[in-house]
Amino acid sequence: MSPPVQPVLSDERLPGSADVVVIGAGIAGSAAAYALAKKGLSVALLDKGRVGGEQSSRNWGWCRQQHRDLRELPLAMKSLEIWGDLGRELGVETGFRRTGLLYVTTRPADLAQWEEWTLRARDYQMHSRILSGAEAKAMTPGSIVDWIGGVHSPTDGRAEPALAGPAIAEGARRLGATIHQDCAARGLEMEAGKVSGVVTERGTIRTRAVLCAGGAWSSLFCRWHGIRLAQASVRSTSFATVAAPAVTDGGLSMPDVTIRRRLDGGYTVGLGGRGLVELSPQGLLYARQFWPTFKKRRAGLKFSIGRSFFEGPEALSRWALDRVSPFERQRTLDPAPDPALVKLGLTRLAEYYPALVGLKPAQAWGGLIDSTPDGIPVISAVDSLPGLHLSTGYSGHGFGIGPAAGQLAADLIAGDPPIVDPYPFRYSRLVDGTDLGAPGMM
Repeated sequence: MSPPVQPVLSDERLPGSADVVVIGAGIAGSAAAYALAKKGLSVALLDKGRVGGEQSSRNWGWCRQQHRDLRELPLAMKSLEIWGDLGRELGVETGFRRTGLLYVTTRPADLAQWEEWTLRARDYQMHSRILSGAEAKAMTPGSIVDWIGGVHSPTDGRAEPALAGPAIAEGARRLGATIHQDCAARGLEMEAGKVSGVVTERGTIRTRAVLCAGGAWSSLFCRWHGIRLAQASVRSTSFATVAAPAVTDGGLSMPDVTIRRRLDGGYTVGLGGRGLVELSPQGLLYARQFWPTFKKRRAGLKFSIGRSFFEGPEALSRWALDRVSPFERQRTLDPAPDPALVKLGLTRLAEYYPALVGLKPAQAWGGLIDSTPDGIPVISAVDSLPGLHLSTGYSGHGFGIGPAAGQLAADLIAGDPPIVDPYPFRYSRLVDGTDLGAPGMM
């Protein structure tokens, strides 16, 4: 079942041309459209379904710097700066609150990993605080677990996925962008080897610059144009609870379960590191590149053969630009949640906090997390097809860095000085033989 998302109205008329066409109106695409519009460029923002309808509304709502892959940390830090002003700038509620994030554990391996990360992050002027067992206990009043320690990042925060993405998209429209929902981009037109237009189900938009921010669908879109994009998807489960006692005002990570306080008084609950991988043609195509990641993450994963082999973003699909495409056949990815994971989340919360015994879920949902082999996104031009840029592969942590990721994509498209060094996010690393290794912290 899809989580509720603030509705956005579509513009009635598809423009004949635009400086930039953004494909995908999740938070990455909407933030890029907003940043491009702020630069004075004309922008058409397209989505095959609804603004924020897929993973951008299905995440935990954490806005964090803590435990980021260090290659991604500068982008996360810039994003927190943007989050701090975004609600005021847009004039609407995004749900952002700088409430801090807290991790506590009973596992020595967790604490050792957190201590190592915290020391290395100081090179970036990111100062989290490692907690003793007593300090962790003091920061989790009401818990009945003897935590051995934790880590606290006071400058991190939370926001509401159902509100933030649509608010940013509407902000782009107020600056002149147009929004087109239920309007799939079927493919690109080229002239002299360069992008010259985007073919949609409603007609063609002439343009010389396209940003593909299609989440789990990006690799399929690129594959139609002969462009390799190593992505793999993991089916996740999260749920929202009814109103509950305030055991935290921000985000709290505990063994097997995380919670984030919601504006409605409940919690969004996530199951860290757990999910389902379905065998698919795309998965087989890029299996070698994902092998190091698989070895590191497999403990929390289940595997199956399902519909992904025959339909959806990872299937083998061919289509003509004047015919219905796979993007129209599945407007919104809405996988079913795993009831066993919902039960596990509620069980752990009750074990940790007596005040949460008997807590009821208000709604549960599944999502499809698009990942790259090294666990950090691609925000980059594609040199083999001039005019095409990518913003995808956020590997389950795109919501928090979405605002700065959109700014970086806009900077690269406009040829302006980038908000952070774009080198770690270059597309070429996936195709030029770069040793990607295993992903860092997630």
